[in-house]
Amino acid sequence: MQGRTLPRVAGLSLSLALAGQACAEGSRTDATAARISDRLLQALADANGVPGMGAAVVRDGTIVWRGSVGYRDVEHRQNVDRGTVFRLASVSKAITATAAAKLMEQGALDVDAPVQAMLPWLDVRWAPLTPRQLAAHTSGLPHYQPVDDARGGVHYAKVRDAVAVFRDRELLSSPGTRYSYSSWGYTLLSAVIEARVGIPFLDFLASRVTQGLAIGPDATDTGNPSAARAYEFVDGKAVPAAPHDYSYTWAGGGLGATPEALARFGGRLMAGDVVAPATFEWMLRPTRLNSGSAAAERDYEVGFGWRVQRDADGDRIAHHAGVTSGARSALVLWPDRKLGVSLLSNAMWVSSIEQTSMLLAAPFKPVAEIPERKPCPFTASRYEGQFNGRTFVGTARFSVEGGLCTGVLSLPAEPLGAWLNKFPQKDASTLRIIGIDPRGSLSRAVLVTPIGLHELRTEGRRGYVARLATSQAVSLRFVSGINPDPEPPVESKGDMAGLRPPHA
Repeated sequence: MQGRTLPRVAGLSLSLALAGQACAEGSRTDATAARISDRLLQALADANGVPGMGAAVVRDGTIVWRGSVGYRDVEHRQNVDRGTVFRLASVSKAITATAAAKLMEQGALDVDAPVQAMLPWLDVRWAPLTPRQLAAHTSGLPHYQPVDDARGGVHYAKVRDAVAVFRDRELLSSPGTRYSYSSWGYTLLSAVIEARVGIPFLDFLASRVTQGLAIGPDATDTGNPSAARAYEFVDGKAVPAAPHDYSYTWAGGGLGATPEALARFGGRLMAGDVVAPATFEWMLRPTRLNSGSAAAERDYEVGFGWRVQRDADGDRIAHHAGVTSGARSALVLWPDRKLGVSLLSNAMWVSSIEQTSMLLAAPFKPVAEIPERKPCPFTASRYEGQFNGRTFVGTARFSVEGGLCTGVLSLPAEPLGAWLNKFPQKDASTLRIIGIDPRGSLSRAVLVTPIGLHELRTEGRRGYVARLATSQAVSLRFVSGINPDPEPPVESKGDMAGLRPPHA
C-alpha cells in the first residue's frame, strides 16, 4: 500500500512546489507592477496639481494594487489614505443602473414599460418613456439647465421631491430618438427603483447592491473625518469649493466611495456577485434608438448605464467617468480579463480620465510580446514634435530610474504648451515620460501631462505618438544633437474646449 501511495504523495509535493513557485513569481510580478503604478500616480499628481487622488486595481475579485497621493484636506495637512472617501460624481450612474438591472433580473422591473405607469403621482405631459431609455440617456429629458445653477443649495428629503424640480419641463426630443445626456433622468430612475422596492433608494443600494462596501451618499462637508475636502482650480491653484448638496440626484452624481470599494464593486460585477453574468452582459449591449442605430457619444456606445468600447489593444472595456465640483472620477472594467481600475480625486480638473485610469492599470494587464524592443534613448538631447499640424522642438533628457526608462522634455509655448496650459489646473513647463517596461526599454511608455496619462506608442522606427484626447494627438521623435534654448511656459488660461465638458 505504501508503494502505491508514495508516488501520489511525491507528485502532490511536486505540484505544490510548482504552485508555490508560480505564486512567488506572480507576487514578484505584482510587486513590480505596483511600483510602476505608484510612480505613474505620483507623476500625475506632480503634473496636474490636484490636492489628492486615490486609485485601485482589482483582478479576479482581489485588490492587487491601491495607491494614494496628496492630501484629502490641504489646510489640515491630512493625507489621502486607503480609507479616504471621494465624490463619485457621474460614476454613481453605473451603480444606479446596476441596481435597476438587479430588479429586472428578479422580475421586479420591466425596463421597457412606461415610467408613468410605475409612478402614479407623476402627472406630466411627456410622451411615454422607459427605464431603459433613462439609463441610456435616450429618454429626451434635459440635463441641468441655467435655472438649475443653485441646485446644490437645497436638501431634498425624498427622491419624489427632487423629481418635482424638473417634472414640468419639456422633453428635448421624443423618447428613443436620440442620445442626450441627462442626470435628471437618473433622478427619475431612482424614483422608479424606490417605487418597485418600497424602501428609500439609498437603503436599497446599501442592502442589495453595494453591501459591505464603503459606498454611500456623498460625505463631503458632513463631518465625516474620512471624507476628502472638495477643491476647485482658480488660476491654476486649488482652493476649497463651496458646499454642495447632492440630494437632488444621489443616483446621477451624488454617491461617494473609497477607490478600493469602487474597484471591488467592479470586481463583484465581473464575478457575477451583484447581478448574474448574463445580466451584466445584457447591460453592456449597446442600446438601440428607434432608428435601429446604437446610442453613442464620442468614441463609445452606451448600454444600460455603462459606456462600452475597445481599448487600444482591442480588448473590450466597460466604463463610466464623472466630473463635478470637487471631483473627477472613473471606473474602467475589462470584463473578459476580470480586471478593473478606479481613479478618484478631490478637485474638478480637465482630464483624459478614462485613458489615465487604464494606464494606471496597464502594468497589471498582459500584452502581446512587442516584436521590436526600443532601447531607452540615452543619447537623445532634443526632440521634434508635431501637434495640430505644426512642428516644434525641445530638449530631452533620459535616464533609468528604478529600472524604468524615464525622460524629461521641455515644453515649448507653441503649439502644445498653449493647448495643455489653457485648462484650469496647474501649468506645465516640462513633460515627463515614464517607461512601463520593467526591463528598462521605451517600448511601452506613458506621457505625463497636466490633463492626464497618455500611452506613448511606437510609430515607425524612431517615432512615438500619444493620443491626448479623442481628436488630439502628438507625435514625438527623439534625436541626438545640440540642445535648443527652451521656450518659457505659457501663462494664459482658456476655455475647456477639446475635452469633455463637466457634468455630474
